[in-house]
Amino acid sequence: MNHIAIDSFASGPMWAGFIVFILAMLAVDLFVCGGRKAHRVSIREALAWVVVWFCLAFAFAGLLWWYLHDALGAEIAQRKTMEFLTGFLLEKALSVDNMFVFVMIFGYFAVPPELQRRVLLYGVLGAIVMRAAMILGGVWLVSQFTWLLYLFGAFLVFTGVKMAIVAEAEPDLDQNPLLRWSRGHLRITREFHGESFFVRRDSVLWATPMLLVLILIETSDVVFALDSIPAIFAVTTDPFIIFTSNIFAIMGLRALYFVLADMADRFDLLKYGVAIVLIFIGGKMLVAPWFHMPIQWSLAIVGAIIAGSIFLSLALSRQEDNGGSAP
Repeated sequence: MNHIAIDSFASGPMWAGFIVFILAMLAVDLFVCGGRKAHRVSIREALAWVVVWFCLAFAFAGLLWWYLHDALGAEIAQRKTMEFLTGFLLEKALSVDNMFVFVMIFGYFAVPPELQRRVLLYGVLGAIVMRAAMILGGVWLVSQFTWLLYLFGAFLVFTGVKMAIVAEAEPDLDQNPLLRWSRGHLRITREFHGESFFVRRDSVLWATPMLLVLILIETSDVVFALDSIPAIFAVTTDPFIIFTSNIFAIMGLRALYFVLADMADRFDLLKYGVAIVLIFIGGKMLVAPWFHMPIQWSLAIVGAIIAGSIFLSLALSRQEDNGGSAP
């Protein structure tokens, strides 16, 4: 049986400190910045949070380099910092695809914009718990069975190819098994009751459509984690780097949704970009025994693929707005 050593520089206090930091940021969002009140998130508010989370991620990378440079030397500091930045960019790119699913879910249920913020916060909380469990399980499995990395690679290539093939297909939520089961086994009101998931009518507990929205969002988080968690193992096997890069990517996703939700149709090619990233990362894992790609190359390639797909999407959208193909 092949084993792989899982080494991490992080101590118990570092893990505890990062978790406390994340909980504190969630508390600020929930109790200070209007998270407890239903309101429509403005583009300015959402963009401010996007900038905040990107700045925090890069500040964390700077602190990581500074700490490791003094504790373990310049070489390890540079390697671990690049692993974090590559993991963050990779997870952000893969998580952005989840945004399109959120748009579809909210559109299907006709969720008013002012009611979307709270359910996305619960989605983030659920995603954090699920990612933590999957990361710990994945790290342990990889440490015991090295060949799983190649299985992960093959899975990512398959997923990327499948995503590219069905990129234009719209999932039919009416046929979603979990949604059909919920509608068949729960008393569900026809209308929303603010942000509530349950209401009482004549002493009988009823679920609201918001509960179905939450169920589908949490389910989508699980599905996308099955892609993103294997992908990060192509970058690093350090559990602290995996966890922190995942969490920073997830925490900024909710704000990014409100920035891009009204422009989702302008990013038609982004799904193809994500598919290419999955194929690239999976291929990188499969050829690892014969070719080791420097982490800087991986960061540059993933960044170029995502930036290119965004640029081409906007160019195509602008061309369509101008009345079709240019002469």
